[in-house]
Amino acid sequence: MTDEQQPGPGGFDFGSLLNTAQQMQQQMAEAQAEAAATEVTGSAGGGAVEVTLTGGLEARNVAIRPDAVDPDDVEMLEDLVVAALEDALAKVRGLQEQAAGGMDLGSMDLGGLGKMLGGGGLGG
Repeated sequence: MTDEQQPGPGGFDFGSLLNTAQQMQQQMAEAQAEAAATEVTGSAGGGAVEVTLTGGLEARNVAIRPDAVDPDDVEMLEDLVVAALEDALAKVRGLQEQAAGGMDLGSMDLGGLGKMLGGGGLGG
């Protein structure tokens, strides 16, 4: 048995914990990269204004239907752009939450740490 595989004080397996942490970090990085590359479109005014962002908050496109442009009511168009942007940002937040929430921490085997916390998984 190597030093890394030998249980530490109280039977705690630091090597297992390190492997689990590395797996969690890799899964989180992959989920975040996927979310960052995903495009979402927010809209307002029944689709009169659409804003497309990536999950990494890069602006990709703004589309405004010609019938949404009223030279006598520029303020309305500005409000629609802001509303479409807010809609897109809400969708990005949802993507980010999904990426972070995709980690099922409660079911991970944390070895002796789980026992120290009173269960087999995190806080279990």
